[in-house]
Amino acid sequence: MHASHPEPPNSPLTVKISRELEGIVPIFLGNRKKDVRTLREALVTQDFKTVQTLGHRMKGDGGGFGFDRITEIGAAMERAAKLEDCSTIEQHIVQLEDFLTRLTVVYS
Repeated sequence: MHASHPEPPNSPLTVKISRELEGIVPIFLGNRKKDVRTLREALVTQDFKTVQTLGHRMKGDGGGFGFDRITEIGAAMERAAKLEDCSTIEQHIVQLEDFLTRLTVVYS
């Protein structure tokens, strides 16, 4: 288990993103918010394949959009799904939801 990040709860996170991605980043982030709901449903039914697939996708896509934290969470979620570790998956869902809630994107 990893120690939680030192940021106080609800503190804003600002990520600078290339203006070239301005048209697609809101869609990407909206899809991640949908993923939180899907992941929670999958966890309830212990659908580890769905969790693994979504984690893998986030691991692959996050960094390409400039969101390294989404990549980290996705990779950890994928590992936890392979181990069928429900409590760790739940922690990562909470981390993802927290990141998305506190995130402010600045285009430059």
